[in-house]
Amino acid sequence: MSYKVRGELLGFPDTLNVEITEIDEMFSTMKDIDNEHISFTLVNPYLLREYSFDIPSDIKVLLEVNDKSKINIYNLLVIQKPLENSVINFLAPIVINSDNNKLAQIVLNPIKYQDFGIAETIKSFRS
Repeated sequence: MSYKVRGELLGFPDTLNVEITEIDEMFSTMKDIDNEHISFTLVNPYLLREYSFDIPSDIKVLLEVNDKSKINIYNLLVIQKPLENSVINFLAPIVINSDNNKLAQIVLNPIKYQDFGIAETIKSFRS
């Protein structure tokens, strides 16, 4: 599925259109449609932990979110070897309004969301 990026993906200001492809229920890839050299691995945070936050009002406006909007959330994963050492950024989630195919990345306040880290390993969630 293709999405229009609203705002900016951190460190990738020229990424304006992305395509997300699900690998399985845990992992997906996000590729820059206009630059084949830019791709990201995403993770479904809800399969790993309790994860909730308030979407800032400016992001709601950018994504045209209302009370009935279907929202999906992903987090960026930096792949390491072995895979269990890969790290997840829970402080900068990708928020998608699936009703209009708009996407934005938000940066959560680490003081307000002290349980979320910027580089938590996958292995820290294995039981």
